[in-house]
Amino acid sequence: MVMFQAEQLRTFLAVLEHGTFDAAAGALHVTASAVSQRIKAMEQSAGQVLLLRSTPVKATSAGLVVHRLARQLGQLEADAAAELGLAGASARSLPVVVNADSLGTWFMEALELLPEELAVELVREDEHHSVALLRSGEVMAAVTASAVPVQGCSVVALGSMEYRPVASAAFMRRWFPDGFSPGLLAAAPAMQFDRSDTLQANFCRAVAGQPPSGVQRFVPDTLQFAEAVRRGLGWGLVPEAQCRSGLESGELLELVPGRVVGVPLFWQRWKIDSAALDTLTAAVVAAAAGALA
Repeated sequence: MVMFQAEQLRTFLAVLEHGTFDAAAGALHVTASAVSQRIKAMEQSAGQVLLLRSTPVKATSAGLVVHRLARQLGQLEADAAAELGLAGASARSLPVVVNADSLGTWFMEALELLPEELAVELVREDEHHSVALLRSGEVMAAVTASAVPVQGCSVVALGSMEYRPVASAAFMRRWFPDGFSPGLLAAAPAMQFDRSDTLQANFCRAVAGQPPSGVQRFVPDTLQFAEAVRRGLGWGLVPEAQCRSGLESGELLELVPGRVVGVPLFWQRWKIDSAALDTLTAAVVAAAAGALA
Protein backbone atom coordinates (compact mmCIF):
# COMPACT_ATOMS: atom_id res chain seq x y z
CA MET A 1 0.00 0.00 0.00
CA VAL A 2 1.37 3.42 -0.98
CA MET A 3 1.69 5.76 2.00
CA PHE A 4 2.81 9.36 1.69
CA GLN A 5 3.88 11.52 4.58
CA ALA A 6 2.10 14.83 5.14
CA GLU A 7 5.40 16.65 4.62
CA GLN A 8 5.84 14.95 1.26
CA LEU A 9 2.36 15.90 0.12
CA ARG A 10 2.89 19.53 1.12
CA THR A 11 6.13 19.52 -0.85
CA PHE A 12 4.43 17.94 -3.88
CA LEU A 13 1.73 20.61 -3.81
CA ALA A 14 4.29 23.40 -3.44
CA VAL A 15 6.22 22.19 -6.50
CA LEU A 16 3.09 22.26 -8.67
CA GLU A 17 1.90 25.58 -7.29
CA HIS A 18 5.26 27.32 -7.75
CA GLY A 19 6.37 25.58 -10.94
CA THR A 20 9.94 24.60 -10.05
CA PHE A 21 11.79 22.71 -7.32
CA ASP A 22 13.81 25.83 -6.45
CA ALA A 23 10.71 28.01 -6.07
CA ALA A 24 9.02 25.36 -3.94
CA ALA A 25 12.13 25.14 -1.76
CA GLY A 26 12.03 28.88 -1.19
CA ALA A 27 8.34 28.77 -0.24
CA LEU A 28 8.94 25.86 2.16
CA HIS A 29 12.18 27.31 3.55
CA VAL A 30 14.17 24.16 2.77
CA THR A 31 16.87 23.36 0.21
CA ALA A 32 16.10 22.37 -3.37
CA SER A 33 17.90 19.10 -2.63
CA ALA A 34 15.43 18.35 0.17
CA VAL A 35 12.53 18.99 -2.19
CA SER A 36 14.05 16.69 -4.80
CA GLN A 37 14.64 13.93 -2.25
CA ARG A 38 11.04 14.07 -1.01
CA ILE A 39 9.63 13.85 -4.54
CA LYS A 40 11.95 10.97 -5.42
CA ALA A 41 10.87 9.14 -2.26
CA MET A 42 7.22 9.59 -3.26
CA GLU A 43 7.88 8.27 -6.76
CA GLN A 44 9.75 5.26 -5.37
CA SER A 45 6.84 4.55 -3.03
CA ALA A 46 4.31 4.89 -5.89
CA GLY A 47 6.48 2.92 -8.29
CA GLN A 48 6.05 5.46 -11.08
CA VAL A 49 6.92 8.99 -12.15
CA LEU A 50 4.63 11.59 -10.59
CA LEU A 51 6.10 14.82 -11.94
CA LEU A 52 7.47 15.80 -15.34
CA ARG A 53 10.65 17.85 -14.83
CA SER A 54 9.59 20.51 -17.31
CA THR A 55 9.32 24.27 -16.86
CA PRO A 56 6.94 24.65 -15.22
CA VAL A 57 6.81 21.23 -13.56
CA LYS A 58 3.69 19.26 -14.52
CA ALA A 59 1.96 16.26 -12.98
CA THR A 60 1.76 12.96 -14.83
CA SER A 61 -1.56 11.08 -14.91
CA ALA A 62 -0.49 9.33 -11.70
CA GLY A 63 0.67 12.65 -10.31
CA LEU A 64 -2.82 14.11 -10.78
CA VAL A 65 -4.13 11.53 -8.31
CA VAL A 66 -1.50 12.59 -5.78
CA HIS A 67 -2.27 16.24 -6.52
CA ARG A 68 -5.91 15.73 -5.49
CA LEU A 69 -4.78 13.95 -2.32
CA ALA A 70 -2.40 16.79 -1.46
CA ARG A 71 -5.12 19.39 -2.03
CA GLN A 72 -7.56 17.46 0.13
CA LEU A 73 -5.05 17.10 2.95
CA GLY A 74 -4.30 20.81 2.80
CA GLN A 75 -7.99 21.69 3.05
CA LEU A 76 -8.60 19.32 5.94
CA GLU A 77 -5.62 20.82 7.77
CA ALA A 78 -6.91 24.34 7.12
CA ASP A 79 -10.38 23.40 8.42
CA ALA A 80 -8.90 21.87 11.56
CA ALA A 81 -6.71 24.92 12.15
CA ALA A 82 -9.73 27.20 11.77
CA GLU A 83 -11.75 25.17 14.28
CA LEU A 84 -8.84 25.30 16.72
CA GLY A 85 -8.52 29.06 16.27
CA LEU A 86 -4.89 28.85 15.17
CA ALA A 87 -3.23 31.89 13.61
CA GLY A 88 -3.23 31.92 9.82
CA ALA A 89 -6.01 29.37 9.61
CA SER A 90 -7.85 31.29 6.90
CA ALA A 91 -4.83 31.66 4.59
CA ARG A 92 -5.72 28.72 2.32
CA SER A 93 -8.31 29.56 -0.30
CA LEU A 94 -10.81 27.25 -1.96
CA PRO A 95 -10.14 26.97 -5.71
CA VAL A 96 -13.44 26.86 -7.62
CA VAL A 97 -14.12 26.81 -11.36
CA VAL A 98 -17.13 28.77 -12.63
CA ASN A 99 -18.37 29.48 -16.15
CA ALA A 100 -18.27 33.09 -17.34
CA ASP A 101 -22.03 33.61 -17.61
CA SER A 102 -22.58 32.44 -14.03
CA LEU A 103 -19.83 34.79 -12.89
CA GLY A 104 -21.47 37.65 -14.75
CA THR A 105 -24.98 37.04 -13.43
CA TRP A 106 -25.59 35.14 -10.19
CA PHE A 107 -22.42 33.67 -8.68
CA MET A 108 -21.34 36.87 -6.94
CA GLU A 109 -24.47 36.55 -4.82
CA ALA A 110 -23.12 33.24 -3.53
CA LEU A 111 -19.87 34.92 -2.50
CA GLU A 112 -21.82 37.60 -0.64
CA LEU A 113 -23.34 34.85 1.54
CA LEU A 114 -19.92 33.60 2.67
CA PRO A 115 -18.31 34.59 5.96
CA GLU A 116 -15.54 37.15 5.51
CA GLU A 117 -12.83 34.76 6.68
CA LEU A 118 -13.56 32.20 3.95
CA ALA A 119 -11.23 32.78 1.00
CA VAL A 120 -12.18 31.62 -2.50
CA GLU A 121 -10.06 31.55 -5.65
CA LEU A 122 -12.20 31.60 -8.80
CA VAL A 123 -11.08 30.01 -12.06
CA ARG A 124 -13.08 30.76 -15.21
CA GLU A 125 -13.81 27.91 -17.60
CA ASP A 126 -16.63 26.87 -19.92
CA GLU A 127 -19.28 24.79 -18.14
CA HIS A 128 -18.73 21.92 -20.59
CA HIS A 129 -15.00 21.70 -19.82
CA SER A 130 -14.77 22.55 -16.11
CA VAL A 131 -14.84 18.95 -14.82
CA ALA A 132 -11.34 18.43 -16.24
CA LEU A 133 -10.05 20.80 -13.57
CA LEU A 134 -11.79 18.73 -10.89
CA ARG A 135 -10.17 15.55 -12.17
CA SER A 136 -6.73 17.12 -12.18
CA GLY A 137 -7.06 18.37 -8.61
CA GLU A 138 -6.63 22.01 -9.62
CA VAL A 139 -10.00 22.93 -8.10
CA MET A 140 -12.14 21.55 -5.30
CA ALA A 141 -15.54 22.44 -6.73
CA ALA A 142 -17.11 23.43 -10.02
CA VAL A 143 -20.19 24.92 -11.64
CA THR A 144 -20.54 22.55 -14.56
CA ALA A 145 -22.93 21.26 -17.21
CA SER A 146 -22.04 17.68 -16.33
CA ALA A 147 -24.49 15.72 -14.17
CA VAL A 148 -22.11 12.75 -14.00
CA PRO A 149 -20.00 13.09 -10.84
CA VAL A 150 -16.24 13.06 -11.21
CA GLN A 151 -14.70 10.24 -9.19
CA GLY A 152 -14.50 11.35 -5.57
CA CYS A 153 -17.05 14.13 -6.04
CA SER A 154 -20.71 14.67 -5.22
CA VAL A 155 -23.13 16.48 -7.52
CA VAL A 156 -26.15 18.73 -6.91
CA ALA A 157 -28.47 20.14 -9.59
CA LEU A 158 -28.48 23.96 -9.44
CA GLY A 159 -31.08 24.79 -12.08
CA SER A 160 -31.10 25.96 -15.67
CA MET A 161 -29.33 29.04 -17.01
CA GLU A 162 -31.74 30.58 -19.52
CA TYR A 163 -30.62 32.38 -22.68
CA ARG A 164 -32.64 34.30 -25.25
CA PRO A 165 -31.54 34.66 -28.90
CA VAL A 166 -31.58 38.44 -29.39
CA ALA A 167 -30.25 41.23 -31.57
CA SER A 168 -30.49 44.99 -31.63
CA ALA A 169 -33.48 46.60 -33.33
CA ALA A 170 -31.15 48.19 -35.90
CA PHE A 171 -29.53 44.80 -36.60
CA MET A 172 -32.94 43.22 -37.19
CA ARG A 173 -33.94 45.94 -39.64
CA ARG A 174 -30.69 45.56 -41.55
CA TRP A 175 -30.52 41.76 -41.76
CA PHE A 176 -34.21 40.87 -41.59
CA PRO A 177 -35.96 43.79 -43.32
CA ASP A 178 -39.10 41.73 -43.95
CA GLY A 179 -39.10 40.12 -40.51
CA PHE A 180 -37.10 37.26 -39.09
CA SER A 181 -36.44 34.39 -41.48
CA PRO A 182 -34.66 31.15 -40.50
CA GLY A 183 -33.20 31.01 -44.00
CA LEU A 184 -31.33 34.30 -43.44
CA LEU A 185 -30.08 33.48 -39.95
CA ALA A 186 -26.94 31.55 -40.88
CA ALA A 187 -25.61 34.36 -43.08
CA ALA A 188 -26.16 37.10 -40.48
CA PRO A 189 -23.18 38.13 -38.31
CA ALA A 190 -23.11 36.11 -35.10
CA MET A 191 -21.47 36.81 -31.76
CA GLN A 192 -19.40 34.06 -30.17
CA PHE A 193 -17.91 34.02 -26.68
CA ASP A 194 -14.82 31.99 -27.64
CA ARG A 195 -13.82 28.98 -29.75
CA SER A 196 -15.45 26.55 -27.32
CA ASP A 197 -18.81 28.36 -27.35
CA THR A 198 -21.46 26.18 -29.02
CA LEU A 199 -24.67 28.00 -28.01
CA GLN A 200 -25.07 30.02 -31.20
CA ALA A 201 -24.11 27.13 -33.49
CA ASN A 202 -26.56 24.75 -31.81
CA PHE A 203 -29.37 27.31 -31.98
CA CYS A 204 -28.65 28.08 -35.63
CA ARG A 205 -28.71 24.37 -36.51
CA ALA A 206 -32.02 23.95 -34.69
CA VAL A 207 -33.64 26.94 -36.41
CA ALA A 208 -31.92 27.17 -39.80
CA GLY A 209 -30.63 23.63 -40.25
CA GLN A 210 -26.98 24.72 -40.44
CA PRO A 211 -24.35 26.47 -38.29
CA PRO A 212 -23.56 30.17 -38.73
CA SER A 213 -21.78 30.78 -42.02
CA GLY A 214 -21.49 34.57 -41.93
CA VAL A 215 -19.11 36.83 -40.04
CA GLN A 216 -18.44 35.61 -36.48
CA ARG A 217 -17.12 37.98 -33.84
CA PHE A 218 -15.53 36.65 -30.65
CA VAL A 219 -15.86 38.56 -27.38
CA PRO A 220 -14.69 36.45 -24.38
CA ASP A 221 -16.33 38.55 -21.69
CA THR A 222 -19.93 38.13 -20.55
CA LEU A 223 -20.73 41.81 -20.07
CA GLN A 224 -18.97 42.92 -23.23
CA PHE A 225 -20.61 40.10 -25.21
CA ALA A 226 -24.02 41.47 -24.24
CA GLU A 227 -22.82 44.98 -25.05
CA ALA A 228 -21.65 43.87 -28.50
CA VAL A 229 -25.11 42.43 -29.21
CA ARG A 230 -26.72 45.66 -27.97
CA ARG A 231 -24.50 47.66 -30.34
CA GLY A 232 -25.62 45.57 -33.31
CA LEU A 233 -22.34 43.74 -33.96
CA GLY A 234 -24.17 40.43 -34.29
CA TRP A 235 -26.97 38.30 -32.92
CA GLY A 236 -26.32 36.08 -29.93
CA LEU A 237 -27.77 34.14 -27.04
CA VAL A 238 -27.69 36.38 -24.00
CA PRO A 239 -28.53 35.37 -20.42
CA GLU A 240 -32.08 36.32 -19.46
CA ALA A 241 -30.84 38.59 -16.67
CA GLN A 242 -28.68 40.59 -19.09
CA CYS A 243 -31.18 41.13 -21.90
CA ARG A 244 -34.42 41.64 -19.96
CA SER A 245 -34.16 45.44 -19.73
CA GLY A 246 -33.19 45.74 -23.39
CA LEU A 247 -36.18 43.67 -24.46
CA GLU A 248 -38.51 45.74 -22.27
CA SER A 249 -37.21 49.01 -23.76
CA GLY A 250 -37.30 47.75 -27.34
CA GLU A 251 -33.56 48.25 -27.79
CA LEU A 252 -33.27 44.47 -28.22
CA LEU A 253 -35.58 42.15 -30.11
CA GLU A 254 -35.99 38.39 -29.89
CA LEU A 255 -35.14 36.48 -33.05
CA VAL A 256 -37.80 33.91 -32.24
CA PRO A 257 -40.25 35.42 -29.73
CA GLY A 258 -40.63 33.26 -26.66
CA ARG A 259 -37.76 30.95 -27.60
CA VAL A 260 -35.58 30.15 -24.58
CA VAL A 261 -32.45 28.02 -24.57
CA GLY A 262 -31.78 26.42 -21.20
CA VAL A 263 -28.41 25.09 -20.04
CA PRO A 264 -28.71 22.89 -16.92
CA LEU A 265 -26.00 23.61 -14.38
CA PHE A 266 -24.67 21.40 -11.59
CA TRP A 267 -22.43 21.86 -8.59
CA GLN A 268 -19.72 19.26 -8.14
CA ARG A 269 -17.42 19.21 -5.12
CA TRP A 270 -14.96 16.91 -3.50
CA LYS A 271 -16.48 14.41 -1.07
CA ILE A 272 -14.38 15.33 1.94
CA ASP A 273 -15.57 16.33 5.37
CA SER A 274 -14.75 20.04 5.03
CA ALA A 275 -16.65 22.75 6.87
CA ALA A 276 -15.39 25.34 4.37
CA LEU A 277 -16.65 23.34 1.38
CA ASP A 278 -19.97 22.74 3.14
CA THR A 279 -20.39 26.49 3.72
CA LEU A 280 -19.49 27.31 0.12
CA THR A 281 -21.87 24.64 -1.21
CA ALA A 282 -24.78 25.98 0.85
CA ALA A 283 -24.14 29.51 -0.42
CA VAL A 284 -23.93 28.40 -4.07
CA VAL A 285 -27.11 26.34 -3.86
CA ALA A 286 -28.99 29.21 -2.20
CA ALA A 287 -27.84 31.78 -4.78
CA ALA A 288 -28.65 29.47 -7.67
CA ALA A 289 -32.13 28.79 -6.29
CA GLY A 290 -32.94 32.48 -6.53
CA ALA A 291 -31.44 33.03 -9.99
CA LEU A 292 -31.79 29.91 -12.13
CA ALA A 293 -34.90 28.35 -13.61
